[in-house]
Amino acid sequence: MSSDHGRVINFGAGPSALPLPVLEEAQKGLFNFEGTGIGVAEVSHRSNEFQAFLKEFEDNIRTQLGVPPTHRIVFTQGGGTGQFAAVVLNMLARHRLLHPQATAENTVLDYVVTGSWSKKAAEEARRLALGPGGGTVRTVVDARVYSKDGKSFDNIPPHAEYAFSEDPALIYYCENETVDGVEFAHDAQSPTAFPFHLLKQDTLVPLVADYSSSFMCRPIPRLADHAVIYAGAQKNIGPAGLTVIIVREDCIVDVDAAAKLGAPPVPLMLAWKTLADSHSLYNTPSVLAIYVSGLVVKRMKENGGIPYYEELNRHKAKKVYAVIHEGEQKGVFRRKVQQGAESWMNAVFEVLGEGLEKKFLDGAEKEGMKGLKGHRSVGGLATHVHSVGTHSHKFSRHSGLPVQRDHRARGRQAGGIHVALLGGDRDWRGSVGAIEERKGYITCIRT
Repeated sequence: MSSDHGRVINFGAGPSALPLPVLEEAQKGLFNFEGTGIGVAEVSHRSNEFQAFLKEFEDNIRTQLGVPPTHRIVFTQGGGTGQFAAVVLNMLARHRLLHPQATAENTVLDYVVTGSWSKKAAEEARRLALGPGGGTVRTVVDARVYSKDGKSFDNIPPHAEYAFSEDPALIYYCENETVDGVEFAHDAQSPTAFPFHLLKQDTLVPLVADYSSSFMCRPIPRLADHAVIYAGAQKNIGPAGLTVIIVREDCIVDVDAAAKLGAPPVPLMLAWKTLADSHSLYNTPSVLAIYVSGLVVKRMKENGGIPYYEELNRHKAKKVYAVIHEGEQKGVFRRKVQQGAESWMNAVFEVLGEGLEKKFLDGAEKEGMKGLKGHRSVGGLATHVHSVGTHSHKFSRHSGLPVQRDHRARGRQAGGIHVALLGGDRDWRGSVGAIEERKGYITCIRT
């Protein structure tokens, strides 16, 4: 149990842990936002103070991710799931404006299915593409085909298996699958990186990426080559209720003009043009979620920005997977994702042995660690170590169970190796990778 406000260690997938200093700053804003004398949950979204804050938030995202001027940044509600529909409708409108004579039969929507969320996105696309002005949803590749059991999302398919359509309305992929713990590799040369080299060159590719569970954890590869990148804020940068969309200018289209040509009509609040033209203020936005997320992104900038958090996240992932690997060697853990496809943000694994998963979770609860149970659809356990939360995560490699508070003394008796993971920006600042090893223990050094 943390001594700071009685907080526990939150491994939840989302809403996920937020930095304590940000929560304390947000608390002040609940009473008095930017010197207005009005709390942020009460302030008008059209006030000068809130609009200035929103602009700073946008600028901080643009600067840290290197978003080019060819792309707009807009904010909306509805989460990543809301964008499942918005992506289909906006991109069908764009395609119809480019191809006025197109029919549903020759309008293709390409989906790369590597996990539960991209599967759900493809299912939503099939629903929406059934009607007039729709199209054919095509699965470019389905990772389950290449899994160990033929039915699980445990891998990134080989590049040779991808076959994109000649002129699709969109190409969709999910960069990091929260539920399944699968992520495209960060190294562009890796066989499990997204196959950008297979896309058409020297053209505006309609590439769409869901970055909800890895947004701002590292640079976005080939960002400028994407048509759209979206992310629900609650995984990495803020509370639930906010969705960030980075959209290329040529995808901000007149959906009503497209509808007159036969494209499906688009609700105003799903049209990216509505959001862009109104600077994300067409209606009342998620003011509080924007405020907290804005404070997080500002703090990220102050701490060194994306390079700092990329290094932090690399080290966290390395330590988590080292624990899982040693647990496998001892026969107490089993990883659920094939090597090379593991997520930095979401490590999924199983505890082997009858009744031991419950023992693990009960032990974790006693040690103030919550949110370790895997998604209900896949079971097992999951550690969600998103970018900005401040944690001190402890696991025992020896037993596969959360370590006790006197973990060093206990380790001497058991002969185990214990790992302390510091997930917070403050804890690691200036000493990422500062690791001390002695007597079979690995501990993180705070500076």
